[in-house]
Amino acid sequence: MAKITSLADEIRNKIASEKTAPKKTVAARKINTDVAIIAAIEAYDNSGHKSMVHVRFDEQTVKTLNHFKMATGIDTTKLVAFSVQQLFAEHPELKSIIKQFIQNVSL
Repeated sequence: MAKITSLADEIRNKIASEKTAPKKTVAARKINTDVAIIAAIEAYDNSGHKSMVHVRFDEQTVKTLNHFKMATGIDTTKLVAFSVQQLFAEHPELKSIIKQFIQNVSL
């Protein structure tokens, strides 16, 4: 009988510890995702890029880019190059639109 009681106590303790154990919240998952994105940007190598493009941003975006640089140490050029590459990688239909335009211009 003592064995049954101790087994029941173990099960109760396990259930109680699972209830009090911290669960991965939405905020924790978001932080992990943010860290992964920053790590991917840091790992992006734009040192061999030679072409320059002049872009214009609205004032709020410039502030955000400057704050991002202060917070992470990642310069704006690297962030923009990474972002544009990701945009084309995630939306291959953009490349199709460009190819179709080039073919129509060549005719």
